[in-house]
Amino acid sequence: MYLWIKALHVIAVISWMAGMLYLPRLFVYHCEAQMGSIQSETFKIMERRLLKAIINPAMIVTWVLGLYLAWDGGWFASGWLHAKLLFVLVLSGVHGFLSKTVKVFAADENVRPARFYRMINEVPTVLMILIVILVIVKPF
Repeated sequence: MYLWIKALHVIAVISWMAGMLYLPRLFVYHCEAQMGSIQSETFKIMERRLLKAIINPAMIVTWVLGLYLAWDGGWFASGWLHAKLLFVLVLSGVHGFLSKTVKVFAADENVRPARFYRMINEVPTVLMILIVILVIVKPF
């Protein structure tokens, strides 16, 4: 059963990361759309659906199955897992920021430029790289 749960965990992680990489890119394009335009309203729908239908459920499944795997595998005493959990907490914080930003765009209250969202788009990538290295290499 462990391997099936691990497979579902990896699928959830991939789904979560796909959304976390795509949502800031939508914000970049949304910044360029005229407020109140059909294009802007379409971005609002896309952002909300991506968050509610993919990113949020994928994050929940990732956390639940990941914690189960750590418990079942006896990994909680491992230093690499502590570091990984720290990075996953930071990633979850980025998730929270992006969730709040969906609401900001929905209310037509965004004041940040597209450049800001281009830079934010790199944060999940860096965290993903660090997390994967910790999981595969288990350096400590």
